[in-house]
Amino acid sequence: MEHSFTTGSVFRAVVRFSVPYLFSLFLQTLYGIADLYIIGLFCGTESSTAVSVGSQVMHVLTVILVGLAMGTTVLVGRSVGAGRDRDTAAAIGNTVTLFGILSLALTATLFFTVRPLVSLLSTPSEAVEGTVRYLTACFCGIPFITAYNVLSAICRGLGDTKTPLRYVGVACVCNIALDFFFIGALSLGTTGAALGTVLSQAASVFSALWFLRRSRSLPAIHRKDFRPERGTMRAILRVGIPVAVQDGLIQLAFIAITVFANRRGLDDAAAVGVVEKIIGILFLIPSTMLSTVSALGAQNIGAGKPERAKRILRYAVCIALGWGFLATVVMQIAAEPFVSLFLRDGGEAVRLGGQYMRGYVMDCMLAGVHFCFSGYFCALGKSFVPFLHNLLSMMCVRIPVAYWASVTFADTLFPMGLASTAGSVLSVAVCIGVYLVWNKRDRLAQ
Repeated sequence: MEHSFTTGSVFRAVVRFSVPYLFSLFLQTLYGIADLYIIGLFCGTESSTAVSVGSQVMHVLTVILVGLAMGTTVLVGRSVGAGRDRDTAAAIGNTVTLFGILSLALTATLFFTVRPLVSLLSTPSEAVEGTVRYLTACFCGIPFITAYNVLSAICRGLGDTKTPLRYVGVACVCNIALDFFFIGALSLGTTGAALGTVLSQAASVFSALWFLRRSRSLPAIHRKDFRPERGTMRAILRVGIPVAVQDGLIQLAFIAITVFANRRGLDDAAAVGVVEKIIGILFLIPSTMLSTVSALGAQNIGAGKPERAKRILRYAVCIALGWGFLATVVMQIAAEPFVSLFLRDGGEAVRLGGQYMRGYVMDCMLAGVHFCFSGYFCALGKSFVPFLHNLLSMMCVRIPVAYWASVTFADTLFPMGLASTAGSVLSVAVCIGVYLVWNKRDRLAQ
């Protein structure tokens, strides 16, 4: 029914959990990458800008949903670690009820606020209508986006990262095929890109439900488990809300940077949009380590093994740091070739994108560290710590530095790229400081 990671080699546990999850994240990221790449093949810079701006909005929404679902991952993980099957079933049932209501409310709200949202983002005038069409179609698919991420959160809590890999693979194949059909064959432009994404997500959800029903990998769930329970809902939201808010704040900082770039012109907007996509790929390993530490840490804390949870954290930090260093070196050398994959007709946009990438990519090392600590704090049920350090980072560093750089350095995007890196310096300092204080307190209490 579930996979326990409370015994055996810690390193092997980290690898066994994280590798399938990493591939799942990679395939999920290919949704937006495929949209941007294929729209660049058949349409112009204005369509690429529309898809990059629209997909950023959808990424913000997805990240907030994933953050909220972290409460489910931690609650299910702790129940599995403690061997409480009925608590596991109640957590799953209450999650389905909570997110079902939330997805319908989000769909209704966002569908009728598309144009004000596009205007708020200062989208370049050439890309406004394309962005509206893209988001209108995508908002109709919010229930499918929610369902996919909820199923993934439940599986991670159970220690299962292979099942989500199967059904996200279905979605990725469908998305690429539908993009070529809608954008290339039918010439539907940004609307076609959105339709491909929504229909592929629907296919992934239905395939997941079919697979889970046949495999019986979930615990026995009864009708009463879907009835809202105050204690269960509170436990999910106590972890999920701070994580969702802090993840939302991070994405709002990125949106603010997008707005600053949009105001500088179409080339700057396209450059920032493309680099954000590439950075999304580079950040897959730090994101994987965050979920690995939160899920495995929760299981071990539920099983009464806090020292094992700390060892999981240390392994994850080393992996994230090593990857971040490699990514930084590669992008300092070859930023423009990577950017040009998505901007075939944008010479100036490619130059600007290379500058932005060189400043931004250094954040991959630092973000990897505070992502791992955030996962550990969530496993402890202390998700207010990630909320705090990300709030401080956004308000004190990321947004102010990005704004200052956007108005001070008119000919380069490199300083704007450094804004995220500078913000992560503060986050890492807070995380390490809190961790050391708590460790010292625990030693004195023994």
